[in-house]
Amino acid sequence: MTQNADGTVAVPPGAPSTAVPACATSAPTETKSSQVGRLIGVDLARGLAVFGMYATHVGPDPSEGGTTGFVMEPAHGRASALFAFLAGFSIILMTGRRAPKTGRAGRQAVAKVVIRALVLLAVGTALTLSGTPVEVILAFYGLYFLIVLPLHRLGARSLAVVAAAGALVLPQVLYLVQRVLEESDPGGVWSWPADADGFLSLMFTGSYPALTWIPFVVAGMAVARLDLAATAVRLRLTITGAGLVVLGHGGSFLALHLVPGALKSLAEGGWGDPGSVGSAWWSDTWGYPDGTPAGLLVASPHSETTLSILGNTGVAIAVLVVCVAAIDGFPRLHRLARPVIAVGTMSLTAYVFHIVGVHLLGIEELPGSPLHVLLGFLAAVTVFATLTSRFFRRGPLEWVLGKATKPAELIR
Repeated sequence: MTQNADGTVAVPPGAPSTAVPACATSAPTETKSSQVGRLIGVDLARGLAVFGMYATHVGPDPSEGGTTGFVMEPAHGRASALFAFLAGFSIILMTGRRAPKTGRAGRQAVAKVVIRALVLLAVGTALTLSGTPVEVILAFYGLYFLIVLPLHRLGARSLAVVAAAGALVLPQVLYLVQRVLEESDPGGVWSWPADADGFLSLMFTGSYPALTWIPFVVAGMAVARLDLAATAVRLRLTITGAGLVVLGHGGSFLALHLVPGALKSLAEGGWGDPGSVGSAWWSDTWGYPDGTPAGLLVASPHSETTLSILGNTGVAIAVLVVCVAAIDGFPRLHRLARPVIAVGTMSLTAYVFHIVGVHLLGIEELPGSPLHVLLGFLAAVTVFATLTSRFFRRGPLEWVLGKATKPAELIR
């Protein structure tokens, strides 16, 4: 964890980086070591999310089976959900963790979030237009930031209620909206240009539709309000995370097997392999639901269902708590994990790095690359991040993003 000359701690949100005022990252009663331990734990979780994203895009296809396929499977959908969850965590760090910033500081913090969101929208759209086969998430992130920003003054309990309500209601709304859009087939200004992230794509039809990804971000905001240095809080979060995983994936398993005709409907109306439809409660190797109402019962990655959101939110909470507790409790692990932590501190650079790599190498099928390609990407980004962190406070794109938000400091 590095401290900048202006007294800020470099802690990037989901994809981009940010500078968080040290006074806003902890309660007054927390020790300096607990503050640093918690923030480094967040960086470790973000580094793991980067690795998971790499596995999803340039790793072997899980549908190939075997040990490698089984290891690749957990990253699909869950790495991006973890990114979104940590993006919410970082929004609270920027705008005031235990108490929202007010006055001039509050206005400047809000302006910085808005600027970051606009930059992400622009960069994400540019990367999408480059023709890379990667489903670029950055533009979606920019929209997430703008949508949840009005919630930054809410407390942990209120944010948790909003996240839960969103998870319960919004997937059903998305299902109805997508059916209407399919029937009307709009082609107006919102979907121009066709190969970029138009408004309809970002909100409803893209790979990470805001309507069903906002609950991840808001859940991360709720957790950021809590004292993660407290053992009791960690224990409650661990139980909550495990419970959400069981509720989401276990609930999907029961629903698919107990609701009459559910599996048959998925096999006939889904897109994918009907023979493996029984794995739809946790895996996307079977494919995706294609408009059938039974698709609301699955919990596979990117199925955009209530059960999927619950399960993946539970995974994100569990990963964060384990990372924070591990860094606090095992100093030796901190030293061993420094390369992964370095990647987490410059996640925007790492994300763009792998998209550029995919483009330069001419990789067209995602996933499906041999294992050695994934290992090469992981080694390259780890070495780059480790060396960069020795000489600079932030990654190159994080530095550019920080400069872009400087005008916010002119706000009075």
